[in-house]
Amino acid sequence: MTENSVNVELSDSGVATVQLNRPDIHNAFDDLLIAELTAAFGGLRDDDSVRCVVLAANGKSFSAGADLNWMKRMATYDAAENFADAKALARLLNDIAVLPKPVVAAVQGAAYGGGVGLVAACDIAIASEAAAFSLSEVKLGLIPATISPYVLRAIGERQAGRYFLSAERFDAVEALRIGLVHQVVAAADLESAVEAMINGLLKNGPKAMASAKRLLTDIVHRPIDDALLDDTAQAIADIRKTDEGREGVAAFLEKRKPGWVGG
Repeated sequence: MTENSVNVELSDSGVATVQLNRPDIHNAFDDLLIAELTAAFGGLRDDDSVRCVVLAANGKSFSAGADLNWMKRMATYDAAENFADAKALARLLNDIAVLPKPVVAAVQGAAYGGGVGLVAACDIAIASEAAAFSLSEVKLGLIPATISPYVLRAIGERQAGRYFLSAERFDAVEALRIGLVHQVVAAADLESAVEAMINGLLKNGPKAMASAKRLLTDIVHRPIDDALLDDTAQAIADIRKTDEGREGVAAFLEKRKPGWVGG
């Protein structure tokens, strides 16, 4: 790995690890980090060899939110510059959320502000018992705007109402209770827990997982009416005809591993 704000490493099995690499400032956000993350996820989106992505961080903290020097610069921005700066983070979070591959967050330490947004934008989040969280924006007279769609999707309106307003710090157990993370493990077990999750994902059809992610976006909050019934029926009918769909069913019936599973 090179010493950038973001490191990317790809394994032979198609697992990409994207690592925040500003440990000296708790992996705080600035425009450079956002740009590097955006470029990294753009490259992974277009790389067919990538099957799964792990979003991790180097050092004690996952991400402490906005970098202080970046905040000082933002204070001098005019309206257009402020909007462009905020839109860059909004696009990054969306790029992670709609990446056509599973993204697993490995949360080893504190995630505050935009760091919570990163966790929420991932499909699956596994946290160490040492992790801590806070939606701290209102303490600075700000709001968690760009991260709000992903946080709301993760924890719901009622819990978001509390933590958006209180800005209180909460631990990994509370993050699990409210749905921000899916699993909490001892700090020493975080790497193995993430590895176990990834190994399970690698057994699944890559295109099927991409379609399943898209399905979630397509059907959320829609009424269960004839249009939705038609759309979901068409979705499964279409995927049954794909090479991957045919291979998966054939492998199941023949009691063998599908072609996308190594070994």
